[in-house]
Amino acid sequence: MSDRPVTLAEIEEARRAIVGRIVRTPTLPSPSLSERMGVPVYLKLEHRQTTGSFKLRGASNAMRRLSAEEKRHGVTTASTGNHGRALAHAARLEGVRAVICMSRLVPGNKVDEIRRLGAEIRIIGNSQDDAQEEVDRLVKEDGLTMVPPFDNPAIIAGQGTMGLEIVEDVPEVDTALVPVSGGGLAAGVAAAVKALRPRAKIIGVSMAAGAAMRASLDAGHPVLVEESESLADSLGGGIGLSNRYTFAMVRDLLDDVLLLSEDEIAAGITHAYAMEREIIEGAAAVGIGALLADRIKASGPVVAILSGRNIDMTQHRRVVCGDKHMEET
Repeated sequence: MSDRPVTLAEIEEARRAIVGRIVRTPTLPSPSLSERMGVPVYLKLEHRQTTGSFKLRGASNAMRRLSAEEKRHGVTTASTGNHGRALAHAARLEGVRAVICMSRLVPGNKVDEIRRLGAEIRIIGNSQDDAQEEVDRLVKEDGLTMVPPFDNPAIIAGQGTMGLEIVEDVPEVDTALVPVSGGGLAAGVAAAVKALRPRAKIIGVSMAAGAAMRASLDAGHPVLVEESESLADSLGGGIGLSNRYTFAMVRDLLDDVLLLSEDEIAAGITHAYAMEREIIEGAAAVGIGALLADRIKASGPVVAILSGRNIDMTQHRRVVCGDKHMEET
């Protein structure tokens, strides 16, 4: 099922390759969460990345690895929004055609941003697996190159550059809280942090509604899950039944994967806004949500990754005003 894991050397090489293409985001202390936890808590402010999420790291690293012939034919991917936006941005910088395939569950604000970057949009079905079928067709019939959202060494290495920054900024990190969906971010960050600080714990956090990685870990192999709406929409989608990299790396490197309720995710969004003055999407709020729910035990510094900010602002207002439900606007 799995090929060899991505190495620290590959992550370090990825960082050299994407310098100037991404922002080195800050890692700042959270006084309110530190007081609550009784240990220093830091927030990795990756939502301040150029395209509003960590995905630009992996997409930039993957793009620079493509051959001239592959770039000439164009690139495609299936996305829950943030990877598509990142790939559209990276492709635009190099004048490469990009076709982004998404399901109907992807929020309209994310679709609009991808379109604004000049990518072609395909809305297919009600799941990321449906969107992936269109990607497979584009590869077979039109010769486009697929740039996967997570299960790819270049993507994992690119996301892993965040782990290097975490250890540089918080050398004594005891616990890192990482949002988990397909596992590209978790696998890359875990590979970097564990290589540099082997005793550090890496805790994955996801939503209770349709967490494919957690279901797969429980089953011992990749499984399909039914996708449903969630405040953490970026964490939706499967991990792929033929997963080659991220499942094994998450299984071997993460210490636990926690699942949060919608109320707990909403609490994370609200805390980030009210106490940290940060606007983040639900997927980015799961680390804070886990801390607020007393799901994390740590004896040393904790770093929570705020992975993205691309939330629909009408939804954000509802959440921070106390309406956690998903009504139509």
